[in-house]
Amino acid sequence: MSKEPLCAPELVCPAGTPAGLRTAIDAGADAVYCGFQGPTNARNFPGLNFTFDEMQQAADYVHDHNAKILTAINSFPPAGKTDLWKQSVEHAATCGADAVIVADIGMADYVSAQYPDLRLHLSVQAGACSPEAIRYYCKEFGVKRVVLPRILTVAEIKAVHDVIPCEIEAFIFGNIGLMAEGRCSLSAYVTGKSTNMDGVCSPAEYVHYEKDSSGNMKSLLGDYTVDCFSCSENAGYPTICKGRYNCSVKQNYYAFEEPVSLNLTRLLPDLIRAGVTALKIEGRQRSRAYIRDVVSSFRQAVDAYMAGEEPDISGLLALTEGQKETQGAFAGKSWR
Repeated sequence: MSKEPLCAPELVCPAGTPAGLRTAIDAGADAVYCGFQGPTNARNFPGLNFTFDEMQQAADYVHDHNAKILTAINSFPPAGKTDLWKQSVEHAATCGADAVIVADIGMADYVSAQYPDLRLHLSVQAGACSPEAIRYYCKEFGVKRVVLPRILTVAEIKAVHDVIPCEIEAFIFGNIGLMAEGRCSLSAYVTGKSTNMDGVCSPAEYVHYEKDSSGNMKSLLGDYTVDCFSCSENAGYPTICKGRYNCSVKQNYYAFEEPVSLNLTRLLPDLIRAGVTALKIEGRQRSRAYIRDVVSSFRQAVDAYMAGEEPDISGLLALTEGQKETQGAFAGKSWR
């Protein structure tokens, strides 16, 4: 990449609860993204998300701190049952959201037609990563920003940026998320609850753990064993994509995805030069302590890069999943 001056990007941070939102803003977020309680967003878990009143209070807090609030309405409504999604759009507009993030093409059309002054962002759940797809959403619905799936190299992001008429938002930290974003059906196969339509992956009511006589632990999702852990290992949360499986070819291996976190701190200057407007941190389900540490670390990193300095990023490794990190596909397609 060339060494032209960097343009300051927007640091977009997760807010799963009102307390988490305040923590992210206080730690230096330029924008936070959050959702309403219920199936209209892709993190529909007990104890997460916002009531209408909480969203209004959150918007006031964010705007008082000269930041932005982005409302995620990024699950796919079932056919003929769009009222709740439309109501969420109305609530977001009433609360003064700076943008709504949608995945469903019908919801994009609804927002464009009914709330033309409400800024529209295209969720990563939409799975739009080609210039043709992105230009279509921009032309038909006035999309102002696209959140890219985590499958493109930095060079490919640059090539996309050069031929599309909207901003780019890219993930920089958290879940690696390679299970065909916006199209994953693994959890629904076992539980009947869909990530894309119900907003839940591995819902807690289907999760349980069993110990054998030796003290070893196995984690289950419904009736399916997702992983087995020895006494010396910490038992992870059972998501099918990060389970270990036995088959005739290989025993006890990660068939889909290893428990590892995306960390693009070292690639931030390249991403910014490639045309990425907004840097996104994943983790609405994470604790306030995690949000505080990750957001403040990236606030310092971005500010250091903008000042022409090298940031101290050593503390981020301790916050990654299993203390393992990767640059994923961003640094090259042969990463795995």
